[in-house]
Formats: sequence, C-alpha cells, structure tokens
Amino acid sequence: MEERIYSVGELNNYIKNLLDSDPVLGRVCVRGELSNYKMYPSGHHYFTLKDRESAMRCVLFRGEASRLRFRPESGMSVICTGRVTVYPRDGAYQLYVSAMTPEGVGDLYLAYEQLKARLQKEGLFDREHKVPLPDFPDRIAVITSGAGAAVRDVIRVLGKRWPLSRVLVMPVRVQGAEAPAEIVGALRYANRYRVADLIITGRGGGSLEDLWAFNDERVARAIYDSEIPVISAVGHEPDVTIADFVADLRAATPSNAGELAVPDRQEIAQQLHTAGVRTRKALERQMTALAQRLEELASRPVMASPTAFLDSRRQDVDGYGRRLTAAAEKLLGDKREKYVRLAASLDALSPLKVLARGYSMAADESGRIVTDAGQVDIGSGIDVTLARGALRCRVEDKTEV
Repeated sequence: MEERIYSVGELNNYIKNLLDSDPVLGRVCVRGELSNYKMYPSGHHYFTLKDRESAMRCVLFRGEASRLRFRPESGMSVICTGRVTVYPRDGAYQLYVSAMTPEGVGDLYLAYEQLKARLQKEGLFDREHKVPLPDFPDRIAVITSGAGAAVRDVIRVLGKRWPLSRVLVMPVRVQGAEAPAEIVGALRYANRYRVADLIITGRGGGSLEDLWAFNDERVARAIYDSEIPVISAVGHEPDVTIADFVADLRAATPSNAGELAVPDRQEIAQQLHTAGVRTRKALERQMTALAQRLEELASRPVMASPTAFLDSRRQDVDGYGRRLTAAAEKLLGDKREKYVRLAASLDALSPLKVLARGYSMAADESGRIVTDAGQVDIGSGIDVTLARGALRCRVEDKTEV
C-alpha cells in the first residue's frame, strides 16, 4: 500500500479539522497569567497565557475586546473562555478568546452586570431623571474619604477654578463592608438639611473590590433619590461603576469632577471682559450715530433761524387760505348758477303759468282733476280754478268726444 504524502498546508488543515470537531476544545476555560500582552492598531489583542509549566498563544479579536470591563495587563491572572484551533499559516495551535475575567472577581462581575441590568430596566439610568447642575454653586458637599488623594484633588481644583464656592467635606469610608452605609447616610444627611447646592461623591481608582462600595444597590438608590445634583467621581477613566450610571453627571476622575462642578474664573473673567468690550463698542457706535443725527438736525435752516421758518410757514398758510377762498367762491357760484337754472325750469312748468295764459283747471266733487267729459254727470258740481280765484259750477250739459 502506497503511503500518502501530505503538503504542509494539508496537514495543518487536517489537524485544524480534528481540533475543531472536538467538543471539549470547542469551548474551554483556561486559567493562567497574561504575558507579553499587546494591543495592535487593528483593535485585536495578542498575548500568551502561561502557568509554571507551560504557555499557549492566544488572540482576542476587536469585537470581543470591546466588551471587556477592565484593562488587561501582563502579569494579571485571568480566566479565558474560548476555542482551541490551529492557525494553518503558522501550523501552531492557539486559543481564540471570546471572554476574559480577572481570576477571583468573576462573581463580582456577575453581580455587577446583574444589578446594572436590573436598575437599568427600572429606569434609574434614564436621562430624563437627571437633575441639571447649578451654574454657580455656592456650597459643594464632597462625600469621600477624608484622608485620600481624591478629596485633596477636588479641593485643589475647586479652589483654583472658583474660590467663591464653599466646600463641605463629609468624610466617609469608601472601601469595605461599612462603606456603602456611610455613603448612603452622608447623601441622605446632605439632602435632609440642604447643606449644599451640589454633591460630589467618589474615590480614586482601584480594583473591582476597591470600588465595590459604589456598585452597591443602596448607594445607587440614594444617589437616584437625591434632590441635590450629584456628580459621581469614581476611579479613573476605564473604571465604570453603578454610581456613575445613576448620578446626574459622571466625572472621569475626582479632579475632573472639580472641573465639571464649577466654572473657570479665568474664563468667566475673559467672557466678562469680552462682553464689556462689545458693550463699550456698541455704545460708542450708538453715540456716534446720535451725534451725527444731532449735527444733521442742527444744520437745518429751522434750527439756524426759527423765525425765518415761521415766516415761510405763514406765507404758506396765506397761500392755502387764498386757494381755499377761491375754491369756496367758485363752488358757491356754480351752485348759485345751477339753482337759478333749476328754478327757471320749475317756473316754466308751474300750473300757475298755464292758468295765467287763460286756461282753467276743473275738479269734481271728490277733488279729482277732470280731463274727460265722461268723468262727470249732468247736474253734478265741479270746481273750476282760474288764474285768480275759483268758481263753483254745476254741469247742465256736456259734449263727449
């Protein structure tokens, strides 16, 4: 029987298929220490996982790496979950990591994620519940350890940026089993007695265990219930606690909390100076425009000689009077002429004129004008009106046409 000869690529792929088909290697959890940890510009993480006896190559791709809640570093003990397979190009097997947790805090992370999901579902993280910060807080309460570096950083920044604000330090423990109750008590005291316009609470960075007081549900609900705006300043930029999600504003560091809490006096001074310059220039432009307007008015003839102006106006009034009189006289003449013409027309049509020419007007006993002989009967009476006087007559005979 002839023995089959494989190419390097064929053999590597054969081994890869064997590993891929193994159910144990398809999803395996490996404990070890991170070594030679590197993150490339592509976003992928490459490292070695080792123990006292062995080492294995590992890769964490960008998508899975973006879901990490901590920053992996060489020397850190972790538990990696993933699949083991062969990279055919190099012929070396490696662990393709899908999840990574620091060893010893896996339970804390699980509790953190569960509490975060529950509070988010309840709406404690919703933006509509956030209280706006005062622009110029008069009193600021700092709830943190009285002996830590965080309180010194906050006081230093507040004093440098806005020394007008009064700072009240409310010292509490920020680590250990007693810390959550003390933080909650300080928050409730500050709200009950309205000791401040703004609250800053937090601590410096640390491990998950160090920061756990700010992942406590009691602290989260106390921050949510606070009527005074709360800035959460827990740890450094990569550290995100439940308190950060609930607070009205999250600061990356305690120093950053001081920067967010108050304005910068130098910036305010510059803004006031700029506003003053703009106001002065606006007033100068307005005064210049008013001065030009005043000069223009002063140069008019009426201002130079008011009596001359009045004389000119008097002449105008006289002229208007003459024109009005002439117009009125013309109007009266036209009306008078029209009146005479209409009166003549009426006079020409007057019945009295007809009577004066020898005609008369007859009316029956009811006063109706008689224009037809058939309107009256023989023996009936009629009234005859003459140019001068009237006659009462009786009809003795009539001739009808």
